[in-house]
Amino acid sequence: MDGGDAMEVRQLQTFCVLAEELNFTRTAERVNTVQSNVTSQIKALEEELGSPLFDRLAKRVVLTDAGRRFLPHAEQALAAMEQGQRAVKFDAEPSGPLRIGSPESVLTYRLPQVLQMYRKRYPKVELIFRPYGNEPFSELFESGRLDMAIRMSDTAGGGQVLAERLRLERVFFVAHPEDPLAKARAVQPKDLEGQVLLLTESGCSYRLKIDQMMASFNIRPGNVTEFSSVEALKQCVATGMGIGLLPEIVVAAELKKRQIAVLRWTGPKLDIATHILWHKDKWMSPAMQAFLDLLRQKLQEPEGCAADEKQGASRRNGKSSL
Repeated sequence: MDGGDAMEVRQLQTFCVLAEELNFTRTAERVNTVQSNVTSQIKALEEELGSPLFDRLAKRVVLTDAGRRFLPHAEQALAAMEQGQRAVKFDAEPSGPLRIGSPESVLTYRLPQVLQMYRKRYPKVELIFRPYGNEPFSELFESGRLDMAIRMSDTAGGGQVLAERLRLERVFFVAHPEDPLAKARAVQPKDLEGQVLLLTESGCSYRLKIDQMMASFNIRPGNVTEFSSVEALKQCVATGMGIGLLPEIVVAAELKKRQIAVLRWTGPKLDIATHILWHKDKWMSPAMQAFLDLLRQKLQEPEGCAADEKQGASRRNGKSSL
């Protein structure tokens, strides 16, 4: 690779970092150079493309329409180059960046032990966790923004995306222990009519389930408050603000302390499966394979685990083993 090609690679790398940071100073720190070099690299790239990629508005930097259109192509080019370098410099020992997408609940409550073990075993791997929205996973994988993703969904995979189920997560309606519904012997869908519901954002897997359930039963809550953070949602449930819907792993500690109570729900099941996803045509690097193996070892459970179903039924009848 000659100097010109190397410069083009640096330009793309700098562009992608600046598109994420939208700040020249932080970008310079991340790419290990001075701010003037960032400016000159972006200017050279804009001249080569014949279009401005960023608008400089006072102290703000924003992507232009051209910049937004160019970004996925730049990310894909860098991902392809990185994959090629890995293939040429193949090393059985996991190393390099590993970009993983994960819901907050799984990342916070299921992965810490896994990540601690992974870091100890494979110190050369740079773990990068990124949120994902509604963009197709195939595009996230093909662009190089993600190598793998963890998804909570009844179904996953298909097309260019492979999926492997890890476990079933129980999802509960929860409330303050003094809430009337927390004291009820049974809670049916109609009991949610007129209630204040505390829910995750639209698009969240278990939010989709409750939306579909309320539509099928023609339930109209009194108010729906949306949260981008399950932690914030949980704390508001604990203060008595309303009825929340959360995975058991999120509220386990609060249930033990009796700060939150599980409603004795008799409606449709709300449990949801957790899957690990990756692109079917993407090279399974040693870092990816090691992460997948550790997830299988630490998180995966037998399909249709009878013990889980029995425990879940006991919990729904108010006999929590937590």
